[in-house]
Amino acid sequence: MKIVALAGGVGGAKLVEGLSWVLKPKELTVIVNTGDDFIHLGLKICPDLDTVCYTLAGYANPATGWGRSQETWMALETMGVLGGPTWFRIGDQDLGLHLERTRRMKEGFSLSEITQQFCAAFGVEVKVLPMSDDDVQTIVFTKQGELQFQEYFVHQACRPQITGFRFDGIENAASAPGVIGAIQSADLIVFCPSNPWVSLDPILSVSGIKRALLDKAILVGISPIIGGTTLKGPAAKMYTELGISPSALAVANHYQDLLTHFIFDRIDASLDASIQNLGLKTKVTNTIMKTQTEKIRLAKEVLEFGGC
Repeated sequence: MKIVALAGGVGGAKLVEGLSWVLKPKELTVIVNTGDDFIHLGLKICPDLDTVCYTLAGYANPATGWGRSQETWMALETMGVLGGPTWFRIGDQDLGLHLERTRRMKEGFSLSEITQQFCAAFGVEVKVLPMSDDDVQTIVFTKQGELQFQEYFVHQACRPQITGFRFDGIENAASAPGVIGAIQSADLIVFCPSNPWVSLDPILSVSGIKRALLDKAILVGISPIIGGTTLKGPAAKMYTELGISPSALAVANHYQDLLTHFIFDRIDASLDASIQNLGLKTKVTNTIMKTQTEKIRLAKEVLEFGGC
């Protein structure tokens, strides 16, 4: 059995963690969004990659879902005293990773090579792949102008009203080594409960990925929107500002040309018939993952629903 999960953000990392507990390491490959990567303080920062890797390693901060547990902030505090930018909160342990990744990239290692090296050092046996080794930048169109994603998401705290998105560099971005092969050999593709606009759309926009997915028989998506809102992140706000009512139905519509199966929360059970009318097989269940037990339960339900 081979499973490929497309992931970004905390919701994606939670489901990936659940899948890693019920599958053997060689059975799971995670393809991670890199559209929110950026250069900060001269360092290569990969928020979604790091969130997935920290989560699989057991290092993630349980309170936030991102960053490291038992983190300290001495470097950031010193920067603040000296008048440096502190809006993007990099802890001391996290800083060490960004420093080393940047050093290795300057030595000529690719992002996918470095990710594998870091996973090995962390004891992560699941294969984690960036969507591309090439630079892709998610640009958010807002009423105040264009913003790089982290500027919008962290510095501006998602306050500006959005009007659309652009993925700079996507036209020249090749999928990272192993991505297409993993999709082609997969028995099941899982679209994690990640933000459709800025976590999964960048992955789907990389050359060759959508084409490879269209050849698969079973693709299961999980809605990140529950009862018209999200537990974390701005997905519901984005839908509203783009003139679309945020709902599990809206997410199903977003992926209608790709998915064959769709899972959404029982709070939205009244949408079942409408989602089935899109031609999707549906499963209504509890999709909230606050505990290890809930992550494992949902992972098992995803696999069973996908016929694995």
